[in-house]
Amino acid sequence: MTTFATNRKAHFNYEVLEKIEAGIELLGFEVKSVKAGKVTLDGSHVTIRGQEAYLIGVTISPFQPNNTPKEYDASRNRRLLLTKKELLALEQSEAHKGLTIVPISMYSKNRKIKVEIAIVRGKKIFDKRESIKKRDGKREIERTLKSR
Repeated sequence: MTTFATNRKAHFNYEVLEKIEAGIELLGFEVKSVKAGKVTLDGSHVTIRGQEAYLIGVTISPFQPNNTPKEYDASRNRRLLLTKKELLALEQSEAHKGLTIVPISMYSKNRKIKVEIAIVRGKKIFDKRESIKKRDGKREIERTLKSR
């Protein structure tokens, strides 16, 4: 399982409640770009329209810019491949106030590209400060253990 991109800001800005694995509908040259690591998940989210889920705000840069079609939009909306049960669960969670759906990572599984999406709740400022303190504490402990 190779990870192509991660959304590191998601764990800092949000409290992850539930994770779901989803397939993604890509064009052929987009698959090459993803495998080359030309993906940005920062600032993206998932919306549900009708009975389909769409990944919005993900930028997939062209693999070979000279060979891509002229009308190609790198940040177009991409459809996620989910079961009806998963779509219903996501739709219900999105209806709750304060919850949103965010992509966490993009990786390969059995030669297919998958997206790990999560139902999240936004952190308050004091929660973010607390996570910064924990992170700094871990770094300090690692430094002291390394110097011994």
